[in-house]
Amino acid sequence: MAETKLAEKRCWKALKEVMDPEFPVSVVDMGLIYGIEEQDGVVTVTMTYTAVSCACMEWIEGDIRKRLLQEAGVEEVEINVVWDPPWTAERLSPEAREKMKTWGVSAR
Repeated sequence: MAETKLAEKRCWKALKEVMDPEFPVSVVDMGLIYGIEEQDGVVTVTMTYTAVSCACMEWIEGDIRKRLLQEAGVEEVEINVVWDPPWTAERLSPEAREKMKTWGVSAR
């Protein structure tokens, strides 16, 4: 159990390196990642997008897979995209809000 939690924590940290293609903000700070579970080398990422029509879905999912597969013990990555609860700007981290503010982007 402790190993699983450690692996999940490492995966969260790794995904802070995966940037949203539209803004240089991580998918974690964008609030796109709802959860990460690891079991026997299989990491399941539950996530959403800012819009159903996001043109970057495959690109983001590919970047997530690529980054997580670099972590020791990760053999497979499954991505579960959900639309409920829907993404809102409330999911942005304080760090993401500050970055967007400096670029003149409203984060309401």
